[in-house]
Amino acid sequence: MHGPAIEDYVKAIYKVSQTAERVTPSAVAEGLDISLAAVTKMVRRLVEKRLVVYERGEGIELTPSGTQVALEMIRHHRLLELYLHQALGYPWDRVDEEAEKLEHVISEEFEDRIDSLLGHPTHDPHGAPIPTKDGKIDDTRHPALADIEPGSTVLVRCVRDRDPEMLRYLGRLGLYPDTLVEVVDREPFGGPMRLRVAGNPCDVGEELARNVFVSLGEESEC
Repeated sequence: MHGPAIEDYVKAIYKVSQTAERVTPSAVAEGLDISLAAVTKMVRRLVEKRLVVYERGEGIELTPSGTQVALEMIRHHRLLELYLHQALGYPWDRVDEEAEKLEHVISEEFEDRIDSLLGHPTHDPHGAPIPTKDGKIDDTRHPALADIEPGSTVLVRCVRDRDPEMLRYLGRLGLYPDTLVEVVDREPFGGPMRLRVAGNPCDVGEELARNVFVSLGEESEC
C-alpha cells in the first residue's frame, strides 16, 4: 500500500501519458488541480519510492512498479463507477466523484466480487477500458467526433467523464457509448456539426464533439 496521495499522483501521471508525448509537472498539476510546487515535491518522493523516473527538463515516466499501481487504481475506479451505475442506479454524471472516494479503500476481495457480479466487464459507463486483474488494458485510440467528415456513420466509443454538466448534456442528446451517430453536415470555421443520434437530429458544437470519441461504422482516447 502506498497511500491515497501517491496513488492519485501515479494515476494522474498515467492518464497524462496517454495523451501527451511528455508528462510535465505542470500537466500533472493541471490534471489534479493543485500547485506546481506540490507536484514537484511529490515527484521527488515518487522517485525515492522508484515509482517514477524524472530529470529536470525531461518528462516524468512511470516505472513498471508505478504503472502497476496506476492501473490497479484505474481498475478499482472504473469497476466502482460501473457498479454504482448498474447496481445502485447512480446516474453516469455522478459516479466519477463517488468512485474517487472509494477506490483507495476497497479490498482485493471486494474488487473481485464486483467484477464477478458485473460479469467481468471490459468498459466503464463512459466507455473507458477497465484494466484486467493482471494489469493489461486496451489502449486503442479512436478519433474525436469533431474530426469526422460529413457523410460518415460512427459508433460512440467513449466520452470524457470529468465534467458532470457535460455528461448530463450528452445524456440528453443520447450520446452514450455504443450509440450510432450519422454526421450529416458541419458549418465552416469551427461551427456546429449536424448529427443524427440513433436517428434523432441534433446539433453539437466543436468543443463538445472534442470530448466524444468514435470509431467508423461499427467499431478511444479517454
